[in-house]
Amino acid sequence: MKSIEQFFTSIDPVLAALIATTFTWLVTACGAALVFFFKTIHRGILDAMLGFTGGVMVAASFWSLLNPAIELSEKQFPSMPWMPAAVGFLTGALFLFFLDKKLPHLHLNFKEDETEGVKTQLHKTTLLVLAITLHNIPEGLAVGVLFGAAAQGIDGATFSAAIALTIGIGIQNFPEGFAVAMPLRRAGATRFKSFWYGQLSAIVEPIAGVIGALAVVYIQPILPFALAFAAGAMIFVVVEEVIPETQRDKYTDLAVLGFIGGFVVMMILDVALG
Repeated sequence: MKSIEQFFTSIDPVLAALIATTFTWLVTACGAALVFFFKTIHRGILDAMLGFTGGVMVAASFWSLLNPAIELSEKQFPSMPWMPAAVGFLTGALFLFFLDKKLPHLHLNFKEDETEGVKTQLHKTTLLVLAITLHNIPEGLAVGVLFGAAAQGIDGATFSAAIALTIGIGIQNFPEGFAVAMPLRRAGATRFKSFWYGQLSAIVEPIAGVIGALAVVYIQPILPFALAFAAGAMIFVVVEEVIPETQRDKYTDLAVLGFIGGFVVMMILDVALG
């Protein structure tokens, strides 16, 4: 762990964010690659995987993002320490709300006539990929912002915490890649096409990561707002997309247990490594 931390400390934070988010993208691709070996997956396993994803995102939103934002705000805004976290959180949630309304997409486990966003003639495969892309924007942004914050020497935002967040996002990206690719394979797509679209859903993470790191490195006063922004975006995704996707069959208990498991794993990573 120390050698990894030293490596990230020694390089430019934007490059560090790019490397970290490329890792999370590659883990998604590894999950999607399971379609080369399996054609179907038990619905209960899929719902448990999605629940795990939600748990990781909620835990990361607090320990890795909101908590450092609040600690930083207490020093920068002593008269209103709650303001940056509150404004950033609301702005992040509203940003994802806007994308959710404007970007055509289809949630996993939803029927084709339940497409959200503007009306479109896009194929179901594309709509599924766009839905998971919405998940991945705040994830990449969160990793990038935290690496940028760590480079500024901000209390509560360390390279160890950024690495822990990267590992947590990577762990939950594995089942997420599988969750995208498998329904496509089950619907009749070829193994390669299912894999391709599964990994493609996370290509936005390196882009968002670089943007997040650049923003906080070159516009330091926005740092607490940026941390909270990423948290708000992730919570919106969990409540609006991830949880509903797990509640449409008889395996809701497995989804809840998966959520708890993901939350605990991310909490342990952040406390132990961060």
